[in-house]
Amino acid sequence: MVKYFFNETDIKSSWDHVTTAFWQRYPNPFSTHVLTEDVVFREVTADHQLRTRRLLTKTNRLPRWAECFFPINLSQSVYILEDSVVDPVSKSFTTYTWNLNHTTLMTVRERCVFQQSEERPHCTDIQREAWISSGIYGFSRPIQEFGLARFKSNQVKAMKGLEYVLANMHGEVPQWLLRDSVKDASEKAKGAAMAATEKAKTLASAASPQKPSQYV
Repeated sequence: MVKYFFNETDIKSSWDHVTTAFWQRYPNPFSTHVLTEDVVFREVTADHQLRTRRLLTKTNRLPRWAECFFPINLSQSVYILEDSVVDPVSKSFTTYTWNLNHTTLMTVRERCVFQQSEERPHCTDIQREAWISSGIYGFSRPIQEFGLARFKSNQVKAMKGLEYVLANMHGEVPQWLLRDSVKDASEKAKGAAMAATEKAKTLASAASPQKPSQYV
């Protein structure tokens, strides 16, 4: 079973500005968990599409309830591969991301489409999908619920970060955005995260794994 996430929103900035801001997102005050970003491959196709593959490194602190299942030397960083296609003709920008490590614990695949709004050309429509799965038998459901809650929280931060970069591009960072913090940005997903964590803690306390090494 896989947890599915879908969301549609918009940004009151042109597609050209949003696309430019995407490549300048890091660093920003809402992305302190992003450690590195490197371009692995980039090309412009015959039909003028820009295709890019990037490798990103992010922090990945395990919740306390999961620490009993995994060795203490488990990497605290997660490696993310990001493929993207920019189509200047159709004014669309599509990204695909997925994690390369910790895949037994959890795999998160995301597809995001930035499209110029047909009704409001000065705005950009954003459609985001995610598929969250876990390969740990008997424990996958609470892990997926926790992963979904964390994903929602991270997307709030990502949107705040993108808005911050867009504002900087125009030379005006709104005071409300400066006052906002990563903690405040996470409040929208706090309830879901707490519920998922409680479920996971309950199941973790009841479970008695005999071979933790098989999970990593």
